[in-house]
Amino acid sequence: MTRAILNKCSLIIFFSLLGFIPANLCAQTGDTPEELFEKARRLAFDDKNYTEAISLSKKALIKSPDYADIRIFLGRLYSWTNKPDSARTEFKRVIEKNREYEDAYFAYGSLEFWNDEFETALDIISAGLKYNQKSEDLLLLKVKVLNSLGRFDESTNTLNNLLKINPGLTEARALSGQSGELGANNKIGVGYSYVYFDKQFDDPWHMANIEYSRQTKAASITGRINLANRFNTGGTQYELDFYPRISNTLYAYLSGGYSSNTEVFPEYRAGFSLYANLPSAFEAEGGFRVLSYDDQTWVYTAAVGKYYKNFWFNIRSYITPSNSSVSQSGSLNIRYYFGGADDYLTIGAGKGISPDNPRNNLLFNNGNTYRLKSSNLSLGYRRSIGTSNIIHLRASLENQEYLKDTKGNQFEFGISYMIRF
Repeated sequence: MTRAILNKCSLIIFFSLLGFIPANLCAQTGDTPEELFEKARRLAFDDKNYTEAISLSKKALIKSPDYADIRIFLGRLYSWTNKPDSARTEFKRVIEKNREYEDAYFAYGSLEFWNDEFETALDIISAGLKYNQKSEDLLLLKVKVLNSLGRFDESTNTLNNLLKINPGLTEARALSGQSGELGANNKIGVGYSYVYFDKQFDDPWHMANIEYSRQTKAASITGRINLANRFNTGGTQYELDFYPRISNTLYAYLSGGYSSNTEVFPEYRAGFSLYANLPSAFEAEGGFRVLSYDDQTWVYTAAVGKYYKNFWFNIRSYITPSNSSVSQSGSLNIRYYFGGADDYLTIGAGKGISPDNPRNNLLFNNGNTYRLKSSNLSLGYRRSIGTSNIIHLRASLENQEYLKDTKGNQFEFGISYMIRF
């Protein structure tokens, strides 16, 4: 065999010297489909030379027409070079030959997703999942497609199924963070908090709330009524929160609240944040909060989050400017997920006062009070029961300087329950 190949190559070299055939034909004849495939991959990924990669992939398929991986790769090359019809032809040919080939469905579904053909992409992915029910790639792509279609309830269910298969899948965790605010289910929730002071006040504080959330085409909307008893005085606050989805990358938070009981709540409060879902499972947030008592207090906030396997890390800072100085506070929160998007343990630590915490926002009522020192530690446990019920337990300890050089401890215990339907 070796002697025959050498004799053949000798004849090719001889005729090439006479100009009748290409001089490199011998080398081309000797390349196996695997070798051509490897060369094409290097040209595409290392050199971004898609034209030559397409040429080599076609040569490999002439030698091995049913080599599915090469044909799928050729389809991807067509996708990257804006030739979707050619890509579709290659993907369909693989699926016709092998109905169970997961990678073909994923590549084909991705093509339609990139071209905003969401219904078509969903049909392709669903067909692939019939044969590959636990495919992480297909399930993750299905979540993205359903989000693009605004079908957030189905997206959440699919995401929870995926997280049961692989709880440590980082990209799925990142998507679960977003769907937590854009969830499609109607929700009704109730909560209660008890705050005990060892020095600052003789009487504990009681706070309760009831809320209703609904996903619309424009945004997730939550209406909330907060009830509190502080300083033996009762009060009621009304809040409305919006989470509009701007794109697959951006969504926002808009919030407003009103109370006529300014001894217990700020008369007005408002908030805005813009969230960005970044590559590598990072997320960023920037925004502001406004609390209005006798005067308005503006607080600016920024945060960076990162999902890594079963964990979520978040660092947040608040900056409160005044006429004479700038107050800063910050926090670190860590979640450990042990199930779906609503199953996690959390621990947090911080310095300073957060305007997002209704327990302490009264401290912004005094132009000097918010600069007093504070440190806190919190623990939380959130768990879904079945598919409709969520329970959340939390406890925190705060060491608060309520007068200059005078500190006291606050202990908070809270419980909330939510049902989705």
